[in-house]
Amino acid sequence: MLSTGRFVRTSITLSRLLPVGRLACSPGVQRAVSCYRSGSGGNSSICLPKRSLRTASWPMPVLADHSNLFMRTGRVASVGPLGILKRVHLSIFRRSASTTASETVESGQGRRTVDAPIVGYWTLFCASVVFGIIVWGGLTRLTESGLSIVEWAPITGAKLPTSDAAWEAEFEKYKQFPEYHKVHIGITLDDFKKIYFMEWFHRNIGRLFGVVYLVPAAYFVSKGLVSRAGIAKIGGLGLLLLGQGAMGWYMVTSGLEKELGERPDAVPRVSQYRLTSHLSLAYLLYAGLSLYGWNVFRANRLVNKKVANPEVLRALLQKPEIVSYRRKITAATLLVGTTCLSGAMVAGLDAGLIYNEFPTMGLGITPPLSELWSQHFARGDPSAMWRNLTENPATVQLGHRILAMTTFFTLSALWWQGRKLPLPRAARVTLHAMYGLAWMQVALGISTLVNFVPIAYASAHQANSVLLLASALGLYHSLRPLPRLML
Repeated sequence: MLSTGRFVRTSITLSRLLPVGRLACSPGVQRAVSCYRSGSGGNSSICLPKRSLRTASWPMPVLADHSNLFMRTGRVASVGPLGILKRVHLSIFRRSASTTASETVESGQGRRTVDAPIVGYWTLFCASVVFGIIVWGGLTRLTESGLSIVEWAPITGAKLPTSDAAWEAEFEKYKQFPEYHKVHIGITLDDFKKIYFMEWFHRNIGRLFGVVYLVPAAYFVSKGLVSRAGIAKIGGLGLLLLGQGAMGWYMVTSGLEKELGERPDAVPRVSQYRLTSHLSLAYLLYAGLSLYGWNVFRANRLVNKKVANPEVLRALLQKPEIVSYRRKITAATLLVGTTCLSGAMVAGLDAGLIYNEFPTMGLGITPPLSELWSQHFARGDPSAMWRNLTENPATVQLGHRILAMTTFFTLSALWWQGRKLPLPRAARVTLHAMYGLAWMQVALGISTLVNFVPIAYASAHQANSVLLLASALGLYHSLRPLPRLML
């Protein structure tokens, strides 16, 4: 037996040296350590030979960092009943010790705190698909193609008619609804095929997006690439996606009502309320996916130490003037979104086809009050005059003009203020981009109006509105406080 002078009593407990409860090691090593613990009467202090300490090369500062300990020694030690060190190769522990920085290990099970980078790439790709759907949906509305498919067939409707008989059958179905008799009067089969394809392609992009979103989401969650918070966000965005599809068909049904063909003053088109709801869900989905992807990339840059001087940046973003500016950007982002939705009301009422001049509306800056606040839209109910705000084309267009110019001047003022603040580089670049897109949006809006809503101008106007919203969201995101991630 070795003399007691050959031993050094350390204060390192077994639970600290080999944290079986926290380290996912092999079952054999767990049993060995458990036997030692039961035989030694608990996890009291361990006696380690000096020679063994020299052989293992375990400097005391490294003992608290198990990953560094394993990487520096190439082996770990399990302690036998007599204090004899049995060296075990690192390969037993390698899988657990090489856990990425975006994951913590507790009770032998991995618990991710930051989503994998691929999740961020996926969500931003999904956001780009939503952008395309919004633009194509606008084209479908501008070409008056949205009511050409009169049935909701999520599965069988994915196939485009191929035979002459199938096309004739679809054309006959379309003839049963008011739009054929009031809007596309005397349309030929060839012309019908064009508007049918526009709506069919719009629906199929939606179907494809459902697959692109739901299948990878299930894969990432099953492989443990998403944190618990990320799973909740993915689930919420998935519900929003399903709601978007349901709202789309609910919108179409409003334009297929038989009453629209019976009333002489009625125009067969979708409800502006449902159109705005449909578009608002699309904008929310786009914003949610974008913010989620940006957050994933930001968190991974932090944990992988790719953010230069994070503490300096954190202190900068917490300065009172930056916090105040971020709140203003938040309000401006909401204003941009509200203006976009008011544009949907204009599109739903075809309000862009009247008062095609700027900045005047007719003989003055605004139309006569009697036209803006007409009894006609109250439908004989004096308490329902508020309907002028959402159903009177002149009032809706005026409201959109006011919101648009308010948004433009607000963004201009924020750009001017932001130039004088010590913003991070990413925020400063995004600020300039937002200001440029604001100018572009105003120019496109005026050009669309004075040229009687040409399809190219109107589509570009809607697409640029999404980019403007994205830039405002990006500026808001770049000014958010840096998270403190527990690894």
